[in-house]
Amino acid sequence: MKTIKELLAMKEQTEKISMITAYDYPSAKQAEAAQIDTILVGDSLGMVVLGYDSTVEVTMDDMIHHAKAVRRGAPNTFVVVDVPFGAIGIDDATDIKNAIDLYKETKGNAIKIEGMHTNLIERCTQIGVPVVSHLGLTPQSVGITGYKLQASSKEDAEQLIKQAQEVEAAGAVMLVLEAIPSDLAEVISEKLTIPVIGIGAGKGTDGQVLVYHDLLNYGSEHVAKFVKQYGDFSTGVDALNNYHKEVKSGAFPSEEFTYKKKVMGETGK
Repeated sequence: MKTIKELLAMKEQTEKISMITAYDYPSAKQAEAAQIDTILVGDSLGMVVLGYDSTVEVTMDDMIHHAKAVRRGAPNTFVVVDVPFGAIGIDDATDIKNAIDLYKETKGNAIKIEGMHTNLIERCTQIGVPVVSHLGLTPQSVGITGYKLQASSKEDAEQLIKQAQEVEAAGAVMLVLEAIPSDLAEVISEKLTIPVIGIGAGKGTDGQVLVYHDLLNYGSEHVAKFVKQYGDFSTGVDALNNYHKEVKSGAFPSEEFTYKKKVMGETGK
């Protein structure tokens, strides 16, 4: 299993870090078998697995349930678990309790917090909960920001650089940057000592993350510009349709897929 220390060393040695989302046991097993460096149990599971309209509907119970399955499937991979919308930003006591509960119950290696919660990052760091920060486009805030490129002006870019430095100073062990200009992402990656993982942020970051279902074309209705598809699970529809037809026609199960032992005797009575 990669450790935070090893991930930091990868950045120092300019070795790119691979990250992929996983939400269940089989996808986690595949990620580990593919030797992916890190797995993110993202709250994107709400849309791609649970059929919610947005990540806002995802609960702590949802995250814990799926993260536990991922840990069982990938016991030797560095796993990051998203803190869902509404679990923090309440009050200090509730925020820290939810952060601790998510970390302990999922057995993740770190939790991920969207937005500028530097006080919580500091507190988590003090008590031993590693935090990955997430800036730029933060899906939990799209009701305000919308799904669009972030920090596209010089002023906003300078503000994002400042925020990235602040979350690092607060103790974040890694930073995810989403949907920002590639040159800005590269500048931030160079300024920080912690690994910076990009999604829609160009190749100048220390690593990349994509959603499992997007890169495998598995039930994805909309694929963003920055997504490259490396497989096509949509062929499963054709396979299911063939199964349906063979059941209807009686072609399945054939003798090849039938147990041969007779237990009912000659007459079948």
